[in-house]
Amino acid sequence: MSTPTCDLRQGRDERARAAAQAAAAAVAVQPATQVLLHSRGRVAVIGGEDAQYFAPRLIPELHPQVVLTEGAEEPGVPVLPVGTRNLVITGHMGAFEICMGEQGRPGFERLEVDLILDLCTPPRLAVELKPPGYFCCQPEPAALDAMEITLKEMRGTFEKPQFFRYDPALCAHSRSGQVGCSRCIETCPAQAIRALGDGIEVDPYRCQGGGGCTSVCPSGALQYAYPGPGDLQERVRTLLRVYREQGGSEPWLAFVGAESEGPPPGAPPGLLWIPVEEVASVGLEVWLGALAYGARGVLLIEEGLPEGVTQALNTQLSVAAEILGALGYPRDAVRLVAAHALSAHRCGGPMPALEVAHFAPAGGKRQNAFLAIDHLYRQAPRPIRLASLPQGAPFGTAEVDDKACTLCMACVGNCPAQALQAGGETPRLQFVEANCVQCGICTHTCPEDAIWISPRLLFDEQARRRARTLYEEPPFECVSCGKPFATRRVVDTLLARLAGHPMFQEERARRRLMMCEDCRVIDIVQDPQAMDTDAGTGAAGVGRGPGHGPQ
Repeated sequence: MSTPTCDLRQGRDERARAAAQAAAAAVAVQPATQVLLHSRGRVAVIGGEDAQYFAPRLIPELHPQVVLTEGAEEPGVPVLPVGTRNLVITGHMGAFEICMGEQGRPGFERLEVDLILDLCTPPRLAVELKPPGYFCCQPEPAALDAMEITLKEMRGTFEKPQFFRYDPALCAHSRSGQVGCSRCIETCPAQAIRALGDGIEVDPYRCQGGGGCTSVCPSGALQYAYPGPGDLQERVRTLLRVYREQGGSEPWLAFVGAESEGPPPGAPPGLLWIPVEEVASVGLEVWLGALAYGARGVLLIEEGLPEGVTQALNTQLSVAAEILGALGYPRDAVRLVAAHALSAHRCGGPMPALEVAHFAPAGGKRQNAFLAIDHLYRQAPRPIRLASLPQGAPFGTAEVDDKACTLCMACVGNCPAQALQAGGETPRLQFVEANCVQCGICTHTCPEDAIWISPRLLFDEQARRRARTLYEEPPFECVSCGKPFATRRVVDTLLARLAGHPMFQEERARRRLMMCEDCRVIDIVQDPQAMDTDAGTGAAGVGRGPGHGPQ
């Protein structure tokens, strides 16, 4: 039985929630770019007997053609039998291509259509999230009746949001042919992302806005644009601020699909609703930011997410759990909750009352994440220096084997985040932990296998941002002019590798390997034997300055 005090608190919370939801909805967001899709009504119906029966029903509104996977041809509409040929489907609405057989071989056929209806079980296109214009249907009367109505409306020009923004300068996919981060490619349920040079390419026509790619991107190179991450965090901040100012208590934040109508009957009045296009597009920086802004917990309402996206989301949830648990906060302050179980879910209130953060989400993904983490760290029940994180975390460290490293700086030249840096005039390898996105390019690039990475989070902000030395050596000085130009290990390695080379059997030629580039050229010119035989020229690039190895 409720008491008058409880009734008053509930009424106040409900009024505060209404005011907060209205204020959050009024936050202006940058509109997304629109992508246009065109359909002239050419449709391929893939299947057997059911496809041949159904295809004529689409005439005259559409121009159907049957891609027959089994059974004999029947009169009605044009039929292309697949037979034993391989069937490959690419493209999107208005630009689908169906290829049968092997190009350049007898029996190869290509069909270009605007729409595809797939009546096969399982569908012939093995993609979790089908491209626009690709429809799947069970060959049952009621389903086919509904599909007929849907398809007949799919003629003309349609628009969809371009759900993403991509900054290749931040991308950590690859450098110099060495592949690093492929999280977005592995996560995308629409197979709309592919490798392209040192970066990636996202097909805006195939992209369905699943959002998992932006959540797992460690650098912020891929951002969700519907709405953008900064706009979303500003909505979260406004929602919690207005709720608090209106006297609301125990706020919980629920991220739900855009079609959701609101909290279910019986939900606590402190459950605040944030509609988003896709729940998986809301990432770690937004979850932790919400807790820093005063939410007692964050719920992600799952509504039929693709399997790959769910796995990626669970990986990010495990990272959040480790960060929160390491600081003494409840590990389940951020949870994934099934939509059908929400009405029975008890919010409780696991997060302790904290001083509310007021920072504006003005930076990039990592900057916003660190702002939230630093705020939570300063009020942590159990502050510690660092936390180990699971594989797939976007934070971590790098270490070097000083017995193997030659300070060739290949890792520095290929680090996409400038986490690895050279030491200027001193042969030194430095590391800035705040920049490391754990892409692994450095480990693949190192010719000596001398560097490795491991996921963790260093909570000390100054230490995280400060460059620390992983390895250094005193410079090796030119034996002719005394100018430092390499390291002792680089020179020793070069001498050992060229010990049996016929061009370096003379002592003078070997001594040139211990000279800087300028002195080496002078000595070659002054050495008659070198000028006659070009001896020693093969080592003209030992080094170009301190900290640099063979070029």
